[in-house]
Amino acid sequence: MVMDDVTPGSVRPGGRTARVRAAVLRAAGDLLTERGFANLDLAEVATRAEVGKTTVYRRWRTPTGLIADLLVDMAEQSLPHADTGSLLGDLTANARLVAKTLSDPRQGRLFRAVIAAATCDESTAAALRRFYDVRLTEWSVCVAAAIARGEAPERTDARAVLSAVSAPLYYRLLASGDPIDDIVADRAARAAVDAVRAGTFVSAAD
Repeated sequence: MVMDDVTPGSVRPGGRTARVRAAVLRAAGDLLTERGFANLDLAEVATRAEVGKTTVYRRWRTPTGLIADLLVDMAEQSLPHADTGSLLGDLTANARLVAKTLSDPRQGRLFRAVIAAATCDESTAAALRRFYDVRLTEWSVCVAAAIARGEAPERTDARAVLSAVSAPLYYRLLASGDPIDDIVADRAARAAVDAVRAGTFVSAAD
């Protein structure tokens, strides 16, 4: 049983609880992509997931609590960082993964809905920041490896590098509406590598 003081997403369930969580999160993601955050209703999520409304309200309590757990699940299921042996190869893999996610019809709409919700709800914004913190931490290893190989200067800020790779892709998703494909992803990776070599992302010494 989930206690009332447990933060949504903080318990890693098993068995039937895991099946219920998976069904609810899938239904929530579907409804978010179809209607956006403003129209996300827990009762409708329960109906779509074929789960009792009491269960959904007891575990997730609010739409923002449900989104927080959805982001935890997305982070848990994300692919691990690449290890191609070069910074360009690793950043290209990262950029193509982001591009594939954002250009996917369902995932792209889902990210737009979650980001829109985060602009007006602090708990959703905090959950979104935690999601990206997990991903940046996972892929920062690639930059650390590049420093060890001599491909990047000492004190290169890995999070800044990875943010520079993703930023042009998110701009296309949220602002310009221009296509997101491997060509754009590869260009973003190459630009980030050029900036790394130029020392653009070197942090100031303590």
